[in-house]
Amino acid sequence: MPATLGWTIEDWRKAYQSGITPDELIGELVASLDATDNAWIALLSGSGLQTALSELAATLDKVEGDIARLPLYGVPFAAKDNIDAIGFDTTAACPAFAYTPTADATVIARLKAAGAVLVGKTNLDQFATGLVGTRSPYGAVANAFDPAIISGGSSSGSASVVARGLVPFALGTDTAGSGRVPAGLNNLVGLKPTKGRFSIHGIVPACRSLDCVSILSLSLNDAGTVAGVMAGHDPDDAFSRSQPKALPMDAPAIRRPGPIRRLGIPRQAQFFGDQQAEAAWNTLLTEWRKQAVELVPVDFGPLLELAALLYDGPWIAERHAAIEPFMASHGNDMNEVVRGIIGNTANFSASDTFKAQYRKEELLKQIDGLLAEVDALLVPTAPTAPAIEAVNADPVTLNSQLGTYTNFVNLADFSALATPAGFRGDGLPFGVTLISGAWKDAELQALAAQWLNAHPTPLGATDRPRREETVVHGSAVPTVKVAVVGAHLSGMPLNTQLVERHATLLEQTTTSPNYRLYALPNTAPPKPGLKRVDAGGEDIIVEVWEMAASEFGSFVDLIPAPLGIGNVELADGRWVNGFICEGYGFDGARDVTGFGGWRAYITALKTAQA
Repeated sequence: MPATLGWTIEDWRKAYQSGITPDELIGELVASLDATDNAWIALLSGSGLQTALSELAATLDKVEGDIARLPLYGVPFAAKDNIDAIGFDTTAACPAFAYTPTADATVIARLKAAGAVLVGKTNLDQFATGLVGTRSPYGAVANAFDPAIISGGSSSGSASVVARGLVPFALGTDTAGSGRVPAGLNNLVGLKPTKGRFSIHGIVPACRSLDCVSILSLSLNDAGTVAGVMAGHDPDDAFSRSQPKALPMDAPAIRRPGPIRRLGIPRQAQFFGDQQAEAAWNTLLTEWRKQAVELVPVDFGPLLELAALLYDGPWIAERHAAIEPFMASHGNDMNEVVRGIIGNTANFSASDTFKAQYRKEELLKQIDGLLAEVDALLVPTAPTAPAIEAVNADPVTLNSQLGTYTNFVNLADFSALATPAGFRGDGLPFGVTLISGAWKDAELQALAAQWLNAHPTPLGATDRPRREETVVHGSAVPTVKVAVVGAHLSGMPLNTQLVERHATLLEQTTTSPNYRLYALPNTAPPKPGLKRVDAGGEDIIVEVWEMAASEFGSFVDLIPAPLGIGNVELADGRWVNGFICEGYGFDGARDVTGFGGWRAYITALKTAQA
């Protein structure tokens, strides 16, 4: 096996910075890959390798030879074989369907432009219809930890080659969990982005309105790096979306910006008799409670009903629409189970489709209500890990069970991140998935990094240790931090003005020692004025809150004269938005600086009045 086995993107970059060339490393890797390994459908040929290396050299020339400007310079990757890439036929795991693309899918083109090298196309459940990894004429892909256990699907091959350390990351697709389930079953990170964040141009559709390109990687850092390269609006993709600059003011908690602190968990998690999975779940809940988050039991009934619509409702017709001409003429060339599932489209009418859409919207209203007080969901990625033999004996039931906590995500327009969570008693990996609203991808990565740093697992099925995951907190939309000093403090009369705007308390701290605090006369409720002074100041207790920038205007509009918003210096030297007072407001005001903060003054005032 090559020396690069189990390398992360960071390892590849360090090797090139030391002077090793892509010709050496990529050449060694490609030569080591086994064409009989059924995780692969196609591998880079000798001539294809030379073409890829020439293209990489040309890409490097465009940045004047500076590899630091190419975040994925010389990094090998794999792609699920329903994603177009020049030099490879696209089969969707159906040889009779195969065609030769004339252009790269947008995500492939963006990765190549960043220096990445595609070394092969990977196996999948045919037409991305399945969560098991067994519905392919190229063979069932085995779990990287136990060959008797399924790999999960439909991105089975992508999960296998990453888990075994052949490449640091691979692309999958995810409509109902196809990128998350195999990640969970193979000790990988599985990033399911907000719909439209990554282009689906050049992808064989499953359900085009729900499809996402997903990332399977050894580390969270790598997933974040790849996501940053692939993200962005694509004019060639009708379903591409630009990240919003604001969120609606009535957005439920699961869609608002800020650190994730309250996680909804299933009130009664389902494991379908898999005692190993259930025990692993119960154990990790104790550990999650140590992550400065609150776990809140939630009724998952509406979410599970929404999930059922994906395969038990008319959305199955969208899968049929994707391959209707092929299925009409080559139905006998399809996997029997896949053909049977997609063939169920005949059971639904156009009226059924609209009725299901109406029911979906009704369920989403219920779900918004259920999730109004949590920031994200924490669920088992896969509630069971069945054997390949068991799936072959009962392919539909066991596949359905695997989608319990994945099928609703795309229908609800949520983002999701599968992350390793240790191992079951039988040695198989156990994974969890963090789920939140659209464009909450960065917040999920920040929380997952916190978890993995506290509970590191080896990288995939290799023996390589996990380095520190360094993803920093980011927000779904632009935000504003504001320091409050008086009646807006937690528990004070005007704090509701912050809560109503979904603001999040970041910290309690103090100002720099350059301020004095005054109780302003004739204000109701009582309010202070903060005054910056050249000498004789003290540090005053403040709270720093964060809110969406789109909420900030209505908040400022509520501030009465002589108060306003300006800049306040904190104890550590930071400057943030904060409450200030115009000069005339201090006429007749009482200096209460000695109390150290407004809360202490109000407490003393109430005591004196009593």
